[in-house]
Amino acid sequence: MEAKAKARYLRVTPRKARRVIDLIRGQQATEALAVLKFAEQSASDPIYKLVASGIANARTRADEEGIAFDENELVISEAFVDEGPTMKRFRPRAQGRAFRIEKRTSHVSVVLASGDDLPQRKSRKGNR
Repeated sequence: MEAKAKARYLRVTPRKARRVIDLIRGQQATEALAVLKFAEQSASDPIYKLVASGIANARTRADEEGIAFDENELVISEAFVDEGPTMKRFRPRAQGRAFRIEKRTSHVSVVLASGDDLPQRKSRKGNR
């Protein structure tokens, strides 16, 4: 079983969000929540809510399909951050000048899968 969760237009730069996503990719969902709870980065709070939403989506989907649900079997199989739109703002500077400030946004996606549904990864050693 697979469940998805997306958060769009997060007011976190994609670079900072990717640092947090790299911490939890491939981990069990409950372990990922524990890591995110104590991570000091500002992006960890919205990503914590996103993973919790993904777990809730998996629970709902399991109920609809009549499948037994165990939260400890869920693994973060995919997690990625895409760049959202950038808000352009101007900051006044000395002598009548103006500097542009770019407020970046992120689109974060998380896919949770149970342990038996994980995709088998091919070894990259043979591709070189």
